[in-house]
Amino acid sequence: MIRSKGIAILLIMPFSVLMAQEQLLSKEEAVIKALENNFGIQVAKNQVEIAENNSSVLNSGFLPTLTGNAGANYQRDDSTFEFPGQFLRDPETGANLLDDSGNPVPRPDTGLYKAEAQRYNAGLVANYTLFDGLGRFYTFKSLKEQYQLSTLQARETIENTMIQLFSVYFEIARLTENKKVQQQALEISKQRITRSEYAFEYGQNTKLDILNAQVDVTNDSINLLNTNQQLANAKRDLNVVLNQDLNEVFKVDTVITFIPKLKLDEFMAEAKLNNVAILQTDRNLAINEYDIKVSTSGYLPTLDLTGSYGWNLNQNAPSAFFPGVNVNNDRSFGLGARLTWNLFDGGGTTVRVKNAKIAYKNQELLKKQVMMEVDRDIKNAMAIYENRLNIYKIQAQNVLTNQNNFERSREQFQLGRITSIEFRQAQINLLNAQTNKNLAKYDAKLSELQLLQLTGQLLNVEL
Repeated sequence: MIRSKGIAILLIMPFSVLMAQEQLLSKEEAVIKALENNFGIQVAKNQVEIAENNSSVLNSGFLPTLTGNAGANYQRDDSTFEFPGQFLRDPETGANLLDDSGNPVPRPDTGLYKAEAQRYNAGLVANYTLFDGLGRFYTFKSLKEQYQLSTLQARETIENTMIQLFSVYFEIARLTENKKVQQQALEISKQRITRSEYAFEYGQNTKLDILNAQVDVTNDSINLLNTNQQLANAKRDLNVVLNQDLNEVFKVDTVITFIPKLKLDEFMAEAKLNNVAILQTDRNLAINEYDIKVSTSGYLPTLDLTGSYGWNLNQNAPSAFFPGVNVNNDRSFGLGARLTWNLFDGGGTTVRVKNAKIAYKNQELLKKQVMMEVDRDIKNAMAIYENRLNIYKIQAQNVLTNQNNFERSREQFQLGRITSIEFRQAQINLLNAQTNKNLAKYDAKLSELQLLQLTGQLLNVEL
């Protein structure tokens, strides 16, 4: 008997000490941490940033291009020039000069050493498309729509993460309340052992009552141990969602409030204007419409403007025939325009326009399907929410009934009018009623959040 009581105490003490050190993690704090740290949300934010960059004027094609180029070349030559069959001439008479023997004097070889030549050039070329059939104009608008679509996709990721967050958060809250209920049940079972021992000493019952109480203490201890393990696992799951240390210690808020029915009806009436799936189909429709216009731009001409500036410096080395240094320094300017009109491209533009129109029709059909599915999902979610809320109310009343039954059973048990088995059954009934009530409460709240997500109000209400 003493050993069983010791085991129960050891099971409770570490968790009691731990609870004293835990800080409350409110729903608001959990949401803030998830928005800042969750991996999926961070990836979604980066995707939005990429889409924003793509939709800027720098990616539109509206700005001109400017290309610069420059070059330099250095050359050094060492040369020897020979003049076979040529003779030196008198500069005045033009006659060949003769040596002492009366023979013409051959023209000597000429050497050219360290003959250096440099060439430098630089230029700028500017190109601008003045008109391209409005293709880039509609492409730019399409990129803007794609940016809006990416923000909606990020919002969808955030909403899904919020549902995941509160699924785990409410599971922790449910297990926390179940733990308190099981601790109370264990304490009652321990008191039964003490009472059974006193009664046995005074001959009012048998050893069997003590053994039954010990069995109940063992079962309650095991149930509490399992709940503690489930609670620790759930907290680690929440730490993953929040992207924080897996060993982070905290407790959660177990207070639940429900949104008034009138407010939910207002949300449902505006669901088609706020549902993220419907809004995404609207953006896709706009993108497909711009795709048609972009494809149609292929029927129109393109007008390009070009401007250029160039500079060249050539410094040539002296040669045998041009002994001086030859320097050329040139600057040039140029302006041009080019009109291109693809009068017939083999039918490619026509095919692209037809396919773009078909894609637009498909997107219209998809929107109708999505709107019908969203309408169905909202009605189903509302029905599930109302059903679970009613179950929660029934379970709350059931707890009161079983609490009253348990109190009366305890009085009767203390007076010896019912057996320990009957008292234990009343205790189990109360325990089941309390845990069922906890389950119903958080199931109803989670259903409410899912309804808010479908109506597009999940991120706009205080939870």
